[in-house]
Amino acid sequence: MKNLMNKLWVSLWALVSGLSLNTAFAIDLTPIDNSQFGYEEAKHLASRAGFGGTPEEIEILVELGPQKAVSRFFEDNSNGLKFEHSGIFDEGLDPFPPSRPATTNLAKRKGQALGIEVKSEGNRRLQPIVNKFFYWLRASRLETDRVAYWWANRMLSSSYALQEKMALFWHGHFATNEDKVRDYRKMLNQIQLFQEKGLGSFRELLNDTAQDPAMLVFLDAGVNTADSPNENFAREIMELFTMGVGNYSEKDVREAARAFTGWTVKGTNFYRDNTNHDIGEKEFLSFSGNYDGTDIIEIILSQDQTSEFIATKIYRYFVNDSISNEGIKTLGNLLSNEDYHIAKFLRTLFLSKDFYQNAGSHIKSPIELMISTYKLMGATAVPGVPDFNEVSQALGQRLLHPPTVAGWSEGKSWITPSLLFERANFVLDVVFPDLNFVPPDRFPVFTPEVARVQQRLRQGKSISQATKPSGISESMSMAQSNQMADQDEDFNTRLGSMRGWQMAIERVRPISRNPVRLNLTKEVMSAACETTADVVNYLNKKYFIYPLPKQIVSEFAKRLGQELGSDNVVEAKTYLEEPLRQLLHAMLSRPEYQLG
Repeated sequence: MKNLMNKLWVSLWALVSGLSLNTAFAIDLTPIDNSQFGYEEAKHLASRAGFGGTPEEIEILVELGPQKAVSRFFEDNSNGLKFEHSGIFDEGLDPFPPSRPATTNLAKRKGQALGIEVKSEGNRRLQPIVNKFFYWLRASRLETDRVAYWWANRMLSSSYALQEKMALFWHGHFATNEDKVRDYRKMLNQIQLFQEKGLGSFRELLNDTAQDPAMLVFLDAGVNTADSPNENFAREIMELFTMGVGNYSEKDVREAARAFTGWTVKGTNFYRDNTNHDIGEKEFLSFSGNYDGTDIIEIILSQDQTSEFIATKIYRYFVNDSISNEGIKTLGNLLSNEDYHIAKFLRTLFLSKDFYQNAGSHIKSPIELMISTYKLMGATAVPGVPDFNEVSQALGQRLLHPPTVAGWSEGKSWITPSLLFERANFVLDVVFPDLNFVPPDRFPVFTPEVARVQQRLRQGKSISQATKPSGISESMSMAQSNQMADQDEDFNTRLGSMRGWQMAIERVRPISRNPVRLNLTKEVMSAACETTADVVNYLNKKYFIYPLPKQIVSEFAKRLGQELGSDNVVEAKTYLEEPLRQLLHAMLSRPEYQLG
Protein backbone atom coordinates (compact mmCIF):
# COMPACT_ATOMS: atom_id res chain seq x y z
CA MET A 1 0.00 0.00 0.00
CA LYS A 2 2.84 2.39 0.86
CA ASN A 3 4.53 1.69 -2.48
CA LEU A 4 1.24 2.49 -4.19
CA MET A 5 0.96 5.75 -2.22
CA ASN A 6 4.49 6.69 -3.21
CA LYS A 7 3.60 6.13 -6.86
CA LEU A 8 0.46 8.22 -6.44
CA TRP A 9 2.49 10.97 -4.80
CA VAL A 10 4.87 11.00 -7.77
CA SER A 11 1.83 11.21 -10.05
CA LEU A 12 0.36 14.04 -7.99
CA TRP A 13 3.63 15.95 -8.00
CA ALA A 14 3.87 15.60 -11.76
CA LEU A 15 0.25 16.69 -12.07
CA VAL A 16 0.74 19.74 -9.86
CA SER A 17 3.98 20.68 -11.62
CA GLY A 18 2.15 20.82 -14.93
CA LEU A 19 -0.64 23.08 -13.71
CA SER A 20 -0.90 26.83 -13.84
CA LEU A 21 -0.32 27.11 -10.10
CA ASN A 22 3.39 26.98 -10.89
CA THR A 23 3.21 29.64 -13.60
CA ALA A 24 2.49 33.28 -12.83
CA PHE A 25 0.24 34.70 -15.54
CA ALA A 26 -1.16 38.20 -15.88
CA ILE A 27 -4.39 38.55 -13.90
CA ASP A 28 -7.49 39.12 -16.01
CA LEU A 29 -10.17 40.68 -13.81
CA THR A 30 -12.62 41.02 -16.70
CA PRO A 31 -15.99 39.55 -15.63
CA ILE A 32 -16.84 36.15 -17.04
CA ASP A 33 -19.54 36.09 -19.70
CA ASN A 34 -22.86 34.32 -19.06
CA SER A 35 -22.18 31.95 -21.94
CA GLN A 36 -18.92 30.87 -20.27
CA PHE A 37 -20.58 29.86 -16.99
CA GLY A 38 -21.60 26.22 -17.05
CA TYR A 39 -21.60 23.21 -14.72
CA GLU A 40 -17.83 22.99 -14.31
CA GLU A 41 -17.53 26.72 -13.59
CA ALA A 42 -20.31 26.55 -11.01
CA LYS A 43 -18.65 23.55 -9.38
CA HIS A 44 -15.36 25.45 -9.23
CA LEU A 45 -17.10 28.46 -7.64
CA ALA A 46 -18.71 26.28 -4.99
CA SER A 47 -15.40 24.60 -4.24
CA ARG A 48 -13.40 27.80 -3.79
CA ALA A 49 -16.02 30.14 -2.28
CA GLY A 50 -17.30 27.37 -0.01
CA PHE A 51 -16.64 23.69 0.58
CA GLY A 52 -18.09 22.25 -2.60
CA GLY A 53 -21.66 21.45 -3.56
CA THR A 54 -23.88 18.52 -4.35
CA PRO A 55 -24.92 18.03 -8.00
CA GLU A 56 -28.30 19.54 -7.16
CA GLU A 57 -26.70 22.63 -5.63
CA ILE A 58 -24.40 23.04 -8.64
CA GLU A 59 -27.34 22.91 -11.05
CA ILE A 60 -29.02 25.73 -9.12
CA LEU A 61 -25.90 27.88 -9.49
CA VAL A 62 -25.79 27.20 -13.23
CA GLU A 63 -29.39 28.34 -13.60
CA LEU A 64 -28.64 31.55 -11.71
CA GLY A 65 -25.79 32.60 -13.98
CA PRO A 66 -22.46 34.07 -12.80
CA GLN A 67 -23.68 37.33 -11.25
CA LYS A 68 -26.45 35.84 -9.13
CA ALA A 69 -24.47 32.69 -8.40
CA VAL A 70 -21.59 34.71 -6.97
CA SER A 71 -24.02 36.96 -5.06
CA ARG A 72 -25.49 33.86 -3.45
CA PHE A 73 -22.21 33.28 -1.57
CA PHE A 74 -22.39 36.75 -0.04
CA GLU A 75 -25.96 36.40 1.24
CA ASP A 76 -26.24 35.61 4.93
CA ASN A 77 -29.26 33.29 4.95
CA SER A 78 -28.00 31.19 7.81
CA ASN A 79 -29.12 31.44 11.43
CA GLY A 80 -25.67 30.14 12.36
CA LEU A 81 -25.23 27.07 14.54
CA LYS A 82 -24.60 28.26 18.10
CA PHE A 83 -21.94 26.72 20.31
CA GLU A 84 -23.35 25.00 23.39
CA HIS A 85 -20.96 25.42 26.32
CA SER A 86 -20.40 22.55 28.73
CA GLY A 87 -20.28 24.93 31.69
CA ILE A 88 -16.72 24.08 32.69
CA PHE A 89 -15.47 27.52 33.71
CA ASP A 90 -15.42 28.58 37.37
CA GLU A 91 -14.86 32.21 38.35
CA GLY A 92 -11.89 31.37 40.59
CA LEU A 93 -9.92 30.24 37.53
CA ASP A 94 -9.30 33.82 36.36
CA PRO A 95 -6.56 34.93 36.04
CA PHE A 96 -5.14 31.48 35.31
CA PRO A 97 -1.49 31.11 36.39
CA PRO A 98 1.13 30.41 33.69
CA SER A 99 2.31 27.11 35.20
CA ARG A 100 1.81 24.57 37.95
CA PRO A 101 4.78 25.95 39.95
CA ALA A 102 3.34 29.46 39.63
CA THR A 103 0.03 28.13 40.94
CA THR A 104 1.47 26.42 44.01
CA ASN A 105 3.76 29.36 44.77
CA LEU A 106 0.74 31.68 44.62
CA ALA A 107 -1.16 29.39 46.97
CA LYS A 108 1.72 29.35 49.46
CA ARG A 109 2.00 33.14 49.41
CA LYS A 110 -1.69 34.01 49.60
CA GLY A 111 -3.21 30.93 51.20
CA GLN A 112 -5.44 30.29 48.20
CA ALA A 113 -5.40 29.96 44.40
CA LEU A 114 -7.92 29.18 41.67
CA GLY A 115 -10.73 29.90 44.14
CA ILE A 116 -9.60 27.17 46.57
CA GLU A 117 -8.24 27.71 50.08
CA VAL A 118 -5.10 25.91 51.23
CA LYS A 119 -5.87 23.25 53.83
CA SER A 120 -4.79 24.41 57.28
CA GLU A 121 -3.24 21.04 58.09
CA GLY A 122 -3.03 17.43 56.95
CA ASN A 123 -1.29 15.63 54.12
CA ARG A 124 -0.91 17.22 50.67
CA ARG A 125 -2.36 20.56 51.72
CA LEU A 126 -2.17 21.98 48.18
CA GLN A 127 -3.55 18.93 46.38
CA PRO A 128 -7.06 20.35 45.65
CA ILE A 129 -5.45 23.42 44.06
CA VAL A 130 -3.12 21.30 41.93
CA ASN A 131 -6.09 19.17 40.89
CA LYS A 132 -7.97 22.30 39.83
CA PHE A 133 -4.98 23.57 37.85
CA PHE A 134 -4.83 20.36 35.82
CA TYR A 135 -8.61 20.27 35.57
CA TRP A 136 -8.71 23.54 33.64
CA LEU A 137 -5.85 22.53 31.34
CA ARG A 138 -7.66 19.28 30.49
CA ALA A 139 -11.17 20.73 30.36
CA SER A 140 -10.20 23.66 28.15
CA ARG A 141 -8.43 21.27 25.78
CA LEU A 142 -11.48 19.00 25.54
CA GLU A 143 -13.88 21.92 25.17
CA THR A 144 -11.64 23.33 22.43
CA ASP A 145 -12.06 20.02 20.60
CA ARG A 146 -15.82 20.57 20.86
CA VAL A 147 -15.37 24.08 19.45
CA ALA A 148 -13.57 22.54 16.47
CA TYR A 149 -16.53 20.18 15.88
CA TRP A 150 -18.96 23.08 16.18
CA TRP A 151 -17.02 25.09 13.62
CA ALA A 152 -16.64 22.14 11.26
CA ASN A 153 -20.40 21.58 11.42
CA ARG A 154 -20.96 25.21 10.45
CA MET A 155 -18.64 24.72 7.49
CA LEU A 156 -20.59 21.64 6.47
CA SER A 157 -24.15 22.83 6.95
CA SER A 158 -24.21 26.63 6.75
CA SER A 159 -25.85 28.22 3.73
CA TYR A 160 -23.32 31.04 4.22
CA ALA A 161 -20.28 28.88 3.45
CA LEU A 162 -18.09 31.81 2.38
CA GLN A 163 -18.32 33.21 5.89
CA GLU A 164 -16.75 30.02 7.26
CA LYS A 165 -14.23 29.76 4.42
CA MET A 166 -13.04 33.30 5.09
CA ALA A 167 -12.94 32.69 8.84
CA LEU A 168 -10.71 29.68 8.12
CA PHE A 169 -8.41 31.96 6.12
CA TRP A 170 -8.15 34.47 8.98
CA HIS A 171 -7.55 31.64 11.46
CA GLY A 172 -4.44 30.74 9.47
CA HIS A 173 -3.48 34.39 9.02
CA PHE A 174 -3.98 35.59 12.61
CA ALA A 175 -2.86 32.25 14.01
CA THR A 176 -3.23 31.51 17.73
CA ASN A 177 -3.04 28.14 19.46
CA GLU A 178 -5.00 26.85 22.44
CA ASP A 179 -1.87 25.13 23.73
CA LYS A 180 -0.55 28.55 24.74
CA VAL A 181 -3.79 30.51 25.20
CA ARG A 182 -5.19 27.72 27.42
CA ASP A 183 -8.71 29.10 27.44
CA TYR A 184 -11.29 27.75 25.00
CA ARG A 185 -13.46 30.84 25.61
CA LYS A 186 -10.85 33.16 24.15
CA MET A 187 -10.31 30.83 21.19
CA LEU A 188 -14.05 30.59 20.54
CA ASN A 189 -14.46 34.36 20.73
CA GLN A 190 -11.67 34.83 18.21
CA ILE A 191 -13.23 32.41 15.71
CA GLN A 192 -16.56 34.20 16.14
CA LEU A 193 -14.79 37.50 15.45
CA PHE A 194 -13.47 36.07 12.17
CA GLN A 195 -16.94 34.81 11.27
CA GLU A 196 -18.62 38.12 12.08
CA LYS A 197 -16.13 40.50 10.49
CA GLY A 198 -14.03 38.39 8.14
CA LEU A 199 -15.84 39.62 5.02
CA GLY A 200 -16.07 43.24 6.12
CA SER A 201 -13.42 45.91 6.54
CA PHE A 202 -9.88 44.60 7.05
CA ARG A 203 -9.17 47.83 8.91
CA GLU A 204 -11.84 47.00 11.49
CA LEU A 205 -10.84 43.34 11.64
CA LEU A 206 -7.17 44.19 12.19
CA ASN A 207 -7.98 46.61 15.01
CA ASP A 208 -10.30 44.11 16.67
CA THR A 209 -7.80 41.27 16.33
CA ALA A 210 -5.06 43.47 17.79
CA GLN A 211 -7.29 43.84 20.86
CA ASP A 212 -8.47 40.24 20.86
CA PRO A 213 -7.66 38.45 24.16
CA ALA A 214 -6.55 35.21 22.44
CA MET A 215 -4.07 37.14 20.30
CA LEU A 216 -2.85 39.26 23.20
CA VAL A 217 -2.25 36.20 25.39
CA PHE A 218 -0.63 34.28 22.53
CA LEU A 219 1.82 37.10 21.82
CA ASP A 220 2.59 37.91 25.46
CA ALA A 221 0.74 41.20 25.84
CA GLY A 222 0.63 40.68 29.58
CA VAL A 223 4.35 41.44 29.78
CA ASN A 224 4.30 44.38 27.35
CA THR A 225 4.76 47.31 29.72
CA ALA A 226 6.15 50.84 29.47
CA ASP A 227 9.31 49.95 31.40
CA SER A 228 9.83 46.69 29.47
CA PRO A 229 8.18 46.67 26.01
CA ASN A 230 7.67 43.21 24.49
CA GLU A 231 8.27 43.20 20.74
CA ASN A 232 6.37 40.00 19.87
CA PHE A 233 3.10 41.53 18.72
CA ALA A 234 4.68 44.60 17.12
CA ARG A 235 6.94 42.39 15.01
CA GLU A 236 4.25 39.92 13.98
CA ILE A 237 1.68 42.56 13.08
CA MET A 238 4.09 43.89 10.45
CA GLU A 239 5.86 40.72 9.34
CA LEU A 240 2.96 38.25 9.26
CA PHE A 241 -0.29 40.20 9.49
CA THR A 242 0.12 43.25 7.23
CA MET A 243 3.33 44.18 5.41
CA GLY A 244 5.62 41.20 5.07
CA VAL A 245 9.34 40.80 5.66
CA GLY A 246 11.66 43.61 4.58
CA ASN A 247 9.22 46.50 4.73
CA TYR A 248 10.16 47.82 8.17
CA SER A 249 13.25 48.30 10.34
CA GLU A 250 14.17 47.01 13.78
CA LYS A 251 13.65 50.54 15.04
CA ASP A 252 10.09 50.42 13.70
CA VAL A 253 9.55 47.23 15.72
CA ARG A 254 10.84 48.81 18.91
CA GLU A 255 8.81 51.99 18.46
CA ALA A 256 5.63 50.07 17.61
CA ALA A 257 6.12 47.89 20.70
CA ARG A 258 6.14 51.06 22.81
CA ALA A 259 2.85 52.13 21.24
CA PHE A 260 1.19 48.80 22.14
CA THR A 261 2.31 48.86 25.79
CA GLY A 262 -0.53 48.59 28.27
CA TRP A 263 -2.73 46.53 25.95
CA THR A 264 -3.69 43.54 28.05
CA VAL A 265 -6.54 41.24 29.08
CA LYS A 266 -9.02 40.92 31.93
CA GLY A 267 -10.85 37.62 31.70
CA THR A 268 -12.17 37.39 28.15
CA ASN A 269 -12.10 41.15 27.58
CA PHE A 270 -9.54 43.60 26.22
CA TYR A 271 -8.18 45.98 28.85
CA ARG A 272 -6.12 49.12 28.31
CA ASP A 273 -3.83 49.61 31.31
CA ASN A 274 -2.88 53.28 31.06
CA THR A 275 -0.42 52.98 33.95
CA ASN A 276 1.68 50.65 31.80
CA HIS A 277 1.41 52.60 28.53
CA ASP A 278 4.41 54.50 27.17
CA ILE A 279 3.14 58.05 26.62
CA GLY A 280 6.33 59.30 24.96
CA GLU A 281 6.74 60.28 21.30
CA LYS A 282 7.45 57.46 18.84
CA GLU A 283 9.07 57.44 15.41
CA PHE A 284 7.49 54.83 13.16
CA LEU A 285 7.81 54.36 9.38
CA SER A 286 8.98 57.98 8.99
CA PHE A 287 6.06 59.31 11.06
CA SER A 288 6.39 60.88 14.51
CA GLY A 289 3.85 61.37 17.26
CA ASN A 290 2.53 60.31 20.63
CA TYR A 291 1.09 57.13 19.14
CA ASP A 292 -0.83 54.27 20.64
CA GLY A 293 -1.55 50.94 18.96
CA THR A 294 -4.49 52.17 16.87
CA ASP A 295 -2.31 54.92 15.41
CA ILE A 296 0.36 52.39 14.47
CA ILE A 297 -2.25 50.25 12.72
CA GLU A 298 -3.54 53.21 10.73
CA ILE A 299 -0.03 54.07 9.56
CA ILE A 300 0.52 50.44 8.52
CA LEU A 301 -2.70 50.44 6.52
CA SER A 302 -1.59 53.54 4.64
CA GLN A 303 1.37 51.63 3.15
CA ASP A 304 1.11 50.18 -0.37
CA GLN A 305 2.90 47.06 0.86
CA THR A 306 0.00 46.28 3.18
CA SER A 307 -2.74 46.20 0.55
CA GLU A 308 -0.46 44.22 -1.75
CA PHE A 309 0.46 41.74 0.99
CA ILE A 310 -3.14 41.08 2.07
CA ALA A 311 -4.55 41.00 -1.47
CA THR A 312 -1.86 38.57 -2.61
CA LYS A 313 -2.42 36.23 0.32
CA ILE A 314 -6.17 36.16 -0.27
CA TYR A 315 -5.60 35.54 -3.99
CA ARG A 316 -3.30 32.61 -3.25
CA TYR A 317 -5.88 31.14 -0.90
CA PHE A 318 -8.86 31.44 -3.25
CA VAL A 319 -7.35 31.39 -6.74
CA ASN A 320 -3.75 30.37 -7.41
CA ASP A 321 -0.59 29.99 -5.37
CA SER A 322 1.49 31.69 -8.07
CA ILE A 323 1.21 35.35 -8.99
CA SER A 324 3.38 37.75 -10.99
CA ASN A 325 4.79 41.01 -9.65
CA GLU A 326 2.42 42.81 -11.99
CA GLY A 327 -0.46 40.82 -10.56
CA ILE A 328 0.53 41.77 -7.03
CA LYS A 329 0.34 45.45 -7.95
CA THR A 330 -3.03 44.96 -9.68
CA LEU A 331 -4.56 43.20 -6.67
CA GLY A 332 -3.05 45.64 -4.19
CA ASN A 333 -4.60 48.55 -6.05
CA LEU A 334 -7.95 46.77 -6.18
CA LEU A 335 -8.03 46.16 -2.43
CA SER A 336 -6.84 49.69 -1.68
CA ASN A 337 -9.46 51.19 -4.00
CA GLU A 338 -12.11 49.16 -2.17
CA ASP A 339 -10.82 50.68 1.10
CA TYR A 340 -9.81 47.21 2.34
CA HIS A 341 -13.38 45.87 2.07
CA ILE A 342 -12.88 42.13 1.73
CA ALA A 343 -16.30 41.17 0.30
CA LYS A 344 -16.03 43.73 -2.51
CA PHE A 345 -12.53 42.51 -3.33
CA LEU A 346 -13.65 38.87 -3.39
CA ARG A 347 -16.71 39.59 -5.52
CA THR A 348 -14.45 41.01 -8.22
CA LEU A 349 -12.23 37.92 -8.01
CA PHE A 350 -15.10 35.42 -8.15
CA LEU A 351 -16.57 37.07 -11.24
CA SER A 352 -13.27 37.36 -13.08
CA LYS A 353 -12.07 35.26 -15.99
CA ASP A 354 -8.84 34.72 -14.07
CA PHE A 355 -10.71 32.90 -11.29
CA TYR A 356 -12.29 30.37 -13.66
CA GLN A 357 -9.06 29.84 -15.59
CA ASN A 358 -7.56 28.41 -12.40
CA ALA A 359 -9.95 25.52 -11.78
CA GLY A 360 -8.13 22.45 -10.52
CA SER A 361 -4.96 24.40 -9.72
CA HIS A 362 -5.41 24.45 -5.94
CA ILE A 363 -4.31 21.71 -3.53
CA LYS A 364 -7.12 21.20 -1.03
CA SER A 365 -6.19 21.89 2.56
CA PRO A 366 -7.02 19.07 5.00
CA ILE A 367 -10.10 20.93 6.26
CA GLU A 368 -11.31 21.60 2.71
CA LEU A 369 -10.73 17.94 1.85
CA MET A 370 -12.62 16.64 4.88
CA ILE A 371 -15.58 19.02 4.81
CA SER A 372 -16.10 18.74 1.04
CA THR A 373 -15.93 14.95 1.27
CA TYR A 374 -18.52 14.84 4.03
CA LYS A 375 -20.72 17.24 2.09
CA LEU A 376 -20.58 15.21 -1.13
CA MET A 377 -21.25 12.01 0.81
CA GLY A 378 -24.50 13.54 2.04
CA ALA A 379 -23.51 13.91 5.71
CA THR A 380 -25.67 16.39 7.60
CA ALA A 381 -23.24 16.57 10.53
CA VAL A 382 -19.53 16.00 10.93
CA PRO A 383 -19.15 12.35 11.97
CA GLY A 384 -17.53 11.40 15.26
CA VAL A 385 -16.02 8.27 13.69
CA PRO A 386 -13.32 8.84 12.63
CA ASP A 387 -12.55 11.63 15.07
CA PHE A 388 -12.45 14.94 13.21
CA ASN A 389 -9.69 16.41 15.36
CA GLU A 390 -7.42 13.37 15.20
CA VAL A 391 -7.78 13.08 11.42
CA SER A 392 -7.16 16.78 10.80
CA GLN A 393 -4.12 16.53 13.06
CA ALA A 394 -2.79 13.59 11.05
CA LEU A 395 -3.42 15.49 7.81
CA GLY A 396 -1.62 18.58 9.11
CA GLN A 397 -4.35 21.14 9.93
CA ARG A 398 -5.95 20.76 13.34
CA LEU A 399 -8.36 23.63 13.99
CA LEU A 400 -7.45 25.95 16.88
CA HIS A 401 -3.96 24.43 16.91
CA PRO A 402 -1.95 26.06 14.10
CA PRO A 403 1.73 25.08 14.41
CA THR A 404 3.15 28.60 14.79
CA VAL A 405 2.10 32.26 14.70
CA ALA A 406 2.76 32.02 10.95
CA GLY A 407 -0.14 29.59 10.60
CA TRP A 408 -0.05 26.78 8.05
CA SER A 409 2.24 26.86 5.01
CA GLU A 410 -0.50 25.56 2.65
CA GLY A 411 -0.05 24.79 -1.05
CA LYS A 412 2.42 22.01 -1.80
CA SER A 413 3.24 21.63 1.91
CA TRP A 414 -0.08 19.77 2.29
CA ILE A 415 1.24 16.93 0.15
CA THR A 416 4.02 14.48 0.99
CA PRO A 417 4.03 10.69 0.49
CA SER A 418 3.04 10.18 4.13
CA LEU A 419 0.32 12.85 4.05
CA LEU A 420 -1.15 11.39 0.86
CA PHE A 421 -1.25 8.04 2.66
CA GLU A 422 -3.13 9.70 5.54
CA ARG A 423 -5.60 11.26 3.09
CA ALA A 424 -6.36 7.82 1.70
CA ASN A 425 -6.77 6.48 5.24
CA PHE A 426 -9.21 9.28 6.01
CA VAL A 427 -11.47 8.17 3.16
CA LEU A 428 -11.07 4.53 4.19
CA ASP A 429 -12.12 5.28 7.77
CA VAL A 430 -15.20 7.14 6.52
CA VAL A 431 -16.44 4.41 4.15
CA PHE A 432 -15.34 1.55 6.46
CA PRO A 433 -15.49 2.82 10.09
CA ASP A 434 -12.70 1.55 12.38
CA LEU A 435 -13.92 -1.16 14.78
CA ASN A 436 -11.04 -0.37 17.17
CA PHE A 437 -12.04 3.27 17.50
CA VAL A 438 -11.57 4.80 20.98
CA PRO A 439 -13.18 8.23 21.61
CA PRO A 440 -10.26 10.54 22.44
CA ASP A 441 -12.49 12.86 24.46
CA ARG A 442 -13.36 10.02 26.86
CA PHE A 443 -9.90 8.46 27.26
CA PRO A 444 -6.70 10.53 27.49
CA VAL A 445 -4.81 8.58 24.88
CA PHE A 446 -1.95 11.09 24.70
CA THR A 447 -1.28 10.78 28.48
CA PRO A 448 -1.38 7.00 29.11
CA GLU A 449 0.36 7.39 32.47
CA VAL A 450 -2.84 8.95 33.81
CA ALA A 451 -4.75 5.76 33.12
CA ARG A 452 -2.02 3.72 34.81
CA VAL A 453 -2.29 5.82 37.97
CA GLN A 454 -6.03 5.25 38.08
CA GLN A 455 -5.61 1.51 37.53
CA ARG A 456 -3.10 1.21 40.38
CA LEU A 457 -5.37 3.12 42.77
CA ARG A 458 -8.21 0.72 41.91
CA GLN A 459 -5.86 -2.13 42.80
CA GLY A 460 -5.63 -0.73 46.31
CA LYS A 461 -2.15 0.78 46.07
CA SER A 462 -1.24 3.90 48.02
CA ILE A 463 -1.01 7.25 46.26
CA SER A 464 2.78 7.10 46.43
CA GLN A 465 2.80 3.64 44.87
CA ALA A 466 0.15 4.46 42.29
CA THR A 467 1.89 7.60 41.09
CA LYS A 468 5.32 6.02 40.80
CA PRO A 469 6.49 6.53 37.19
CA SER A 470 6.39 3.42 35.01
CA GLY A 471 9.76 1.75 34.72
CA ILE A 472 10.82 2.44 38.31
CA SER A 473 12.26 -0.77 39.75
CA GLU A 474 10.34 -2.29 42.66
CA SER A 475 13.68 -2.85 44.39
CA MET A 476 14.27 0.88 44.76
CA SER A 477 13.62 2.32 48.18
CA MET A 478 10.16 3.76 48.79
CA ALA A 479 11.77 7.03 49.90
CA GLN A 480 13.43 7.40 46.50
CA SER A 481 10.19 6.50 44.73
CA ASN A 482 8.28 9.03 46.81
CA GLN A 483 10.80 11.72 45.99
CA MET A 484 10.41 11.10 42.24
CA ALA A 485 6.62 10.84 42.39
CA ASP A 486 5.73 13.68 44.72
CA GLN A 487 8.42 16.31 44.10
CA ASP A 488 6.87 18.33 46.96
CA GLU A 489 5.37 17.07 50.21
CA ASP A 490 2.41 19.43 49.84
CA PHE A 491 1.04 17.84 46.65
CA ASN A 492 1.47 15.07 44.10
CA THR A 493 1.64 16.29 40.50
CA ARG A 494 0.80 12.95 38.91
CA LEU A 495 -2.22 12.54 41.15
CA GLY A 496 -3.30 16.06 40.21
CA SER A 497 -3.02 15.22 36.53
CA MET A 498 -5.25 12.19 36.98
CA ARG A 499 -7.82 14.04 39.08
CA GLY A 500 -7.83 16.86 36.56
CA TRP A 501 -8.72 14.41 33.78
CA GLN A 502 -11.46 12.83 35.87
CA MET A 503 -13.03 16.21 36.64
CA ALA A 504 -12.75 17.34 33.02
CA ILE A 505 -14.30 14.22 31.52
CA GLU A 506 -17.13 14.44 34.03
CA ARG A 507 -18.01 18.04 33.08
CA VAL A 508 -17.22 18.33 29.36
CA ARG A 509 -20.07 17.19 27.14
CA PRO A 510 -19.18 14.15 25.03
CA ILE A 511 -18.86 14.47 21.27
CA SER A 512 -21.44 12.56 19.23
CA ARG A 513 -19.78 9.49 17.73
CA ASN A 514 -21.98 8.66 14.75
CA PRO A 515 -20.28 7.59 11.50
CA VAL A 516 -21.36 8.77 8.05
CA ARG A 517 -24.33 6.69 6.91
CA LEU A 518 -23.62 5.89 3.30
CA ASN A 519 -25.97 4.12 0.91
CA LEU A 520 -24.04 4.16 -2.34
CA THR A 521 -26.23 1.48 -3.87
CA LYS A 522 -29.34 3.59 -3.48
CA GLU A 523 -27.46 6.64 -4.77
CA VAL A 524 -26.20 5.10 -8.01
CA MET A 525 -29.56 3.45 -8.64
CA SER A 526 -31.28 6.82 -8.18
CA ALA A 527 -28.80 8.31 -10.65
CA ALA A 528 -29.96 5.71 -13.21
CA CYS A 529 -26.53 4.08 -13.43
CA GLU A 530 -26.79 0.78 -15.32
CA THR A 531 -23.18 -0.16 -16.04
CA THR A 532 -19.90 0.01 -14.17
CA ALA A 533 -18.83 2.76 -16.57
CA ASP A 534 -21.95 4.74 -15.65
CA VAL A 535 -21.04 4.45 -11.97
CA VAL A 536 -17.45 5.61 -12.39
CA ASN A 537 -18.49 8.49 -14.64
CA TYR A 538 -21.15 9.54 -12.12
CA LEU A 539 -18.66 9.56 -9.22
CA ASN A 540 -16.06 11.30 -11.37
CA LYS A 541 -18.46 14.13 -12.19
CA LYS A 542 -19.71 14.45 -8.63
CA TYR A 543 -16.45 14.37 -6.66
CA PHE A 544 -13.71 15.70 -8.93
CA ILE A 545 -12.92 19.30 -9.86
CA TYR A 546 -9.93 18.05 -11.84
CA PRO A 547 -11.55 15.06 -13.60
CA LEU A 548 -9.94 11.65 -13.88
CA PRO A 549 -8.39 10.81 -17.27
CA LYS A 550 -10.42 8.50 -19.53
CA GLN A 551 -7.87 5.70 -19.15
CA ILE A 552 -8.17 5.78 -15.34
CA VAL A 553 -11.97 5.86 -15.61
CA SER A 554 -11.86 2.76 -17.81
CA GLU A 555 -9.55 0.98 -15.37
CA PHE A 556 -11.86 1.70 -12.43
CA ALA A 557 -14.89 0.52 -14.41
CA LYS A 558 -13.06 -2.68 -15.34
CA ARG A 559 -11.98 -3.26 -11.74
CA LEU A 560 -15.55 -2.80 -10.48
CA GLY A 561 -16.83 -5.21 -13.12
CA GLN A 562 -14.34 -7.85 -12.05
CA GLU A 563 -15.39 -7.44 -8.42
CA LEU A 564 -19.09 -7.73 -9.31
CA GLY A 565 -18.66 -10.47 -11.87
CA SER A 566 -20.64 -8.33 -14.28
CA ASP A 567 -20.63 -4.91 -15.91
CA ASN A 568 -24.36 -4.60 -15.17
CA VAL A 569 -24.73 -2.93 -11.77
CA VAL A 570 -28.51 -3.31 -11.75
CA GLU A 571 -28.16 -7.08 -11.76
CA ALA A 572 -25.62 -6.83 -8.92
CA LYS A 573 -27.53 -4.37 -6.73
CA THR A 574 -28.11 -6.87 -3.89
CA TYR A 575 -24.36 -7.15 -3.25
CA LEU A 576 -23.23 -3.83 -4.69
CA GLU A 577 -22.61 -1.75 -1.55
CA GLU A 578 -19.20 -3.01 -0.44
CA PRO A 579 -17.65 -2.97 -3.94
CA LEU A 580 -18.97 0.58 -4.37
CA ARG A 581 -17.32 1.65 -1.12
CA GLN A 582 -14.06 0.04 -2.19
CA LEU A 583 -14.33 1.87 -5.51
CA LEU A 584 -15.02 5.22 -3.83
CA HIS A 585 -12.05 4.78 -1.52
CA ALA A 586 -9.78 3.98 -4.47
CA MET A 587 -11.07 6.92 -6.52
CA LEU A 588 -10.81 9.48 -3.71
CA SER A 589 -7.25 8.32 -3.00
CA ARG A 590 -6.23 9.46 -6.47
CA PRO A 591 -3.99 12.54 -6.94
CA GLU A 592 -6.73 14.30 -8.90
CA TYR A 593 -9.04 14.34 -5.88
CA GLN A 594 -6.52 16.40 -3.93
CA LEU A 595 -7.01 19.29 -6.36
CA GLY A 596 -9.76 21.85 -6.20
